[in-house]
Amino acid sequence: MHLELPNVRLQSIKDFLKHYLMIVLSILTALGLEAWIEHAHHAHAAEMAQAQIEAEIRANLAEVQASMAQDARQSKALAQIRDALVQDYKAYAPDDVIARHVQSLVKLDGFNLNMRWPALRQQAWDVAVANQSASWIEDARMRRYSAAYAGQRDVTTTLGANLALVMNGPRMVDAMTDLRTGQVQPREFLHVIGQMTLMLDQAQNNLRTLQARLEDALAGPAGH
Repeated sequence: MHLELPNVRLQSIKDFLKHYLMIVLSILTALGLEAWIEHAHHAHAAEMAQAQIEAEIRANLAEVQASMAQDARQSKALAQIRDALVQDYKAYAPDDVIARHVQSLVKLDGFNLNMRWPALRQQAWDVAVANQSASWIEDARMRRYSAAYAGQRDVTTTLGANLALVMNGPRMVDAMTDLRTGQVQPREFLHVIGQMTLMLDQAQNNLRTLQARLEDALAGPAGH
């Protein structure tokens, strides 16, 4: 801020007061203008950060919904196979009969034990935090955004814990290899199917919780 002092000779107290007042008003005007410019800059940065964060949350929400839909179909298909094999064992069917039943239940070209997990991004959030534009966003919105991204981290951590607790990776590989060679071990295959079905159900429950958080982050004025 630069002020040009008047180069005039002061003839009286009145002139002095007049020039003093002009200087004070000039300083206040300059400070006010500087504050307004800074406020406008912060508001613009906050608006851009908010738009980028909400676009990212919408993309993550779409990913979550797509994963839930695909995993629901997978869970239903595996549950049907599991229930059919359980009925075979309840009926005391021989293993060779159950093995043939397994082969009839699965279409190898389309059968898999996959689970679709959403690609959850947080680049926009990280940038907003790093450049401090997040601090200029309205507090209520920031709380919703923060809860959404915390939910993403929580659900990813939970997935890792559940995978370690529920799934047996080597057993799954062995079961799929046996299936491809036509020498499936029906009880082992049933165990793998049961594990995967449980994992899919747990994943969907976690994703439903995350979906609610993401939708809440976009709710109200922040979602428009």
